Amino acid sequence: MSIFGAVIIGDEILSGKRQDSHFAKLASLMAARGMRLSWVQYLGDERERLAETFRRSLAAGDVVFSFGGIGNTPDDQTRQAAALALGVDLALHPEAEREMRVRFGDDMTPQRLTLGYFPIGSDIIPNPYNRIPGFMMRGHYFFPGFPQMAHPMVEWVLDHFFSHLYAPAAMVEKAFWLTGAKAYESALLDLMESIVARYPALRLFSLPMIAEQGKRHLELGVEGAPQLVDAAMEEIRLEVERRGIEWCWRPQD
Repeated sequence: MSIFGAVIIGDEILSGKRQDSHFAKLASLMAARGMRLSWVQYLGDERERLAETFRRSLAAGDVVFSFGGIGNTPDDQTRQAAALALGVDLALHPEAEREMRVRFGDDMTPQRLTLGYFPIGSDIIPNPYNRIPGFMMRGHYFFPGFPQMAHPMVEWVLDHFFSHLYAPAAMVEKAFWLTGAKAYESALLDLMESIVARYPALRLFSLPMIAEQGKRHLELGVEGAPQLVDAAMEEIRLEVERRGIEWCWRPQD
């Protein structure tokens, strides 16, 4: 079973100068295909720290989507960090060069050409926005930081390499909102543990929330195959009613 992670890179994100838009979009694109992320990490433009992160994910065999830092300015360190983690040098990729020569024509410069230097052994990821590609190697996929470029490239990767994992029709999520003095997580641990044990193929989640006027409620639900979800939710409903806990369906359900 593949473990999917995301690395979102940029000093400007960590400083708060720019808001990340990649995590939410990637999670949405994967959810629409019946897939999900297992982890996400935010990192600055530090070559050694990036390289160490990629070494760990390579050793673990995770599939990683990396966003940002593949430009050619001094603060862009992702291409160099990936090469360091992979133990190879950077070299001009011939397909990347062809793509960029089509893009720039007579305006091609040596500086622009450096955008096509990728770790030796990489393959390119086509960029439909401006033909300056990303690159991929050993289950790691490297995209630019610009969302309008990166997100169509992510869809291309998902559709070309992971369509065998798609199960959009087989995944649903449902939840109750529980209210009242007994609607708190520690009081429902036994119920949650029972559901997890009886339905190991489902993902159970609980989210305490504070609504208007400080009124608390607990969102409790499961995600997975429709029939299993319905069965588990019925068991939860019967048990919370037996315990005298008020419930209603989550509004979007």
